[in-house]
Amino acid sequence: MPHIDFNHPPFDVLTLSERQSIRKNTSIRYLEKNERLPTEELQHLYVVMKGQIEQRLDDRFVASYLGSNHSDELNNNDWFDSRRLPKSTNKQSEKLQAQTVATTETTQPYQFYAVEDTLLLQVSGTAVDKISAQNHLIRQILSDKLPEKLKALQQRRSKKPTTSYGYDDQQEVQQIMLQPVIDVHLLPVHIVDASQSLFDAADVMTKAGLKHVLVRPLDTSNHAHHKPSGTGHLLGILTDTDICRAVSEQQNPATTLCERYANFNLRTINANDEIGDALLTMTRYRIHRLPVIDHHGDVSGVLGQSDMLAHIGHHSQLISIQIEQAKDFSSLATAVDQIGRYIRAQHQNGVKIGNISRMVQTLNAQVFTKLWQMIVPNEVHDNTCVIVMGSEGRGEQIMRTDQDNALIIRDGYTHPDLPQFADTFNSQLANLGYPLCDGNIMMTNPMWRQPIEQFTAQISLWFNNTDPMHGIYLSAILDADYVCGDESLLQEVRRHLKTAHQQSDPMFVRQFARAALQFGDVNQWWQKFAPLLGGKAVSQDIDLKKAGIFPLVHGIRAFALENDILDVSSTKNRLKALVQAGIINQERAANLLEALEFFMAQRLSVAISTDDRHARQVNPTTLTALERDLLKECLTVVKSFKNELQQHYQLAIA
Repeated sequence: MPHIDFNHPPFDVLTLSERQSIRKNTSIRYLEKNERLPTEELQHLYVVMKGQIEQRLDDRFVASYLGSNHSDELNNNDWFDSRRLPKSTNKQSEKLQAQTVATTETTQPYQFYAVEDTLLLQVSGTAVDKISAQNHLIRQILSDKLPEKLKALQQRRSKKPTTSYGYDDQQEVQQIMLQPVIDVHLLPVHIVDASQSLFDAADVMTKAGLKHVLVRPLDTSNHAHHKPSGTGHLLGILTDTDICRAVSEQQNPATTLCERYANFNLRTINANDEIGDALLTMTRYRIHRLPVIDHHGDVSGVLGQSDMLAHIGHHSQLISIQIEQAKDFSSLATAVDQIGRYIRAQHQNGVKIGNISRMVQTLNAQVFTKLWQMIVPNEVHDNTCVIVMGSEGRGEQIMRTDQDNALIIRDGYTHPDLPQFADTFNSQLANLGYPLCDGNIMMTNPMWRQPIEQFTAQISLWFNNTDPMHGIYLSAILDADYVCGDESLLQEVRRHLKTAHQQSDPMFVRQFARAALQFGDVNQWWQKFAPLLGGKAVSQDIDLKKAGIFPLVHGIRAFALENDILDVSSTKNRLKALVQAGIINQERAANLLEALEFFMAQRLSVAISTDDRHARQVNPTTLTALERDLLKECLTVVKSFKNELQQHYQLAIA
């Protein structure tokens, strides 16, 4: 009976009876150098014990699978499912696959050759299928769907051991974060008219046992006796704190109208939005209640912060409170250190990297806001807008890498100390651990600290010039996200971006997209990283940013620019908008996002293990077989996407 290591994937999630079944259906297969697996044997799962298998398609290299003899660092043996058929993901292939032709009959299978004398474990595909039907973990590991395989990897990143019978506590929290907000207990809806008195509102609160009421504005007061359909977003909110403020200002509650103290700049959330999104909104805007809007546009309930936190047992809000209560740079630094610990804990507990990065963006924005408020007088705060760009602006920042920020100034407003304020802001951020930008894309640079009129004129120049740096500058401003100050200034910049793009040369986007191809392909790295001499692998580190992150981010950015999708800055939201516009399909968008988040997670793993703030390089020999398999698949997604860019924009790949 062949020896099977049940301590490593894909077999480490099997129950005792499943292990016995695998043993009974496994045999040893030997291939001589250059020997090919015959077609009749392409019905099995293979584990490479020793040697190397090369996967080809029509004599083109696809992948390589290694046995443990190739490196002392290799964590465990590679595996491959010989039954898996080729599939393509570009637009042309999608159209072909949509036809009624039976693709399984016409698609040629992969070919598998032994690069050297190779020893394989040959596991019956039928036995694997039977086990996969009952064991969702083995099904995820062996799936040909990238999101499913990434779920398996996330479980292995958890501190707590998991079994085939369920998830650990942290994974349960993650699942809860993905639930719709409607699953949380919602506070009942009580509405008063803006023309009613504060006394009336307080009476409603007392009888309902609430600390708030919603307020219907004056222009819909004629609907006082029924709930108007589709007007949920028009409502305001009045809290017990507002009433206390009115009393402290010596206003008569019996005669003072609700309109005077209600807040009509109301943040809301849709009933089907995720709990994680609600947490982000509450944390970012420091609010405690979110009216929940149903598909009719009506308020179905009010999501209270305490109810939500009780539902998910999540404590990032504590960091937010610490930031808010910081009195000086030193106490703010303490809160920033907590963000770093939060990132480590979340990643080590297997939380999805997208959830981590979006929460980190929110917490970082609070740090930047608090710091700016410490530095500038209110007058400066109200007449300027602080923005962040790059990965921070996209909500894809997981480490404190280079600052990318700017200051938009209201036309006609000046202050003699603005340069000094900017210098203090950037230098203090550096002291907090956010390094200065090597490219000088910071508000200390006068180019990134301008009145709105000059800012927009500069953007028009970037659209009408072939200087490569202008493409970099445009990429930065396209990724811009609001931090603090007057948000309307950023909105004006975004409106101008659309106008400037529409007035630019139609070929501009083609040149803009070319940057996504500048680093070439690295899809064949695994051909090279295991030379046979001495059985030792030469370091063939992969630059995760150049090979994976940048081509995906910039290519998606180019598609968004071409289609005037300029009101969102994150890659996730750009993909969502591209799907809604019919530019790409949902499955394609999901694979692109999953690949991006895999590269981000690998960078974070490198950063945590090496304390390297750049954390770009990963050595494949230090990865597990599952991680190497996913790295190959994600690089294949990148290659396919770059081919799509090449065809769409008629570009030559570098």
